[in-house]
Amino acid sequence: MTLEWIGDAILLLVVLPVVVYLLRGVLNAANSIVPSVQQVATAAHAGSKDLDAAALLLTTQGQVIKTIETAADYGGSLDVILDDAR
Repeated sequence: MTLEWIGDAILLLVVLPVVVYLLRGVLNAANSIVPSVQQVATAAHAGSKDLDAAALLLTTQGQVIKTIETAADYGGSLDVILDDAR
């Protein structure tokens, strides 16, 4: 019976505090995840706003093609003017 009491005392005085200490570390680590998740959510939200302008790339491509065609036509007109001037 005395050995049983000694075993119970060792369990309460040594093992239980170690378990509580380890569980507190797990709880602190779990609580530190929340701010990181919030930072990731904020960055993802900002990134998705940046992608809203991607649809404008289609109109930009069309405008570039028109500008190049206009510049090419202008260059062709200069060739005609210069040939006529000679």
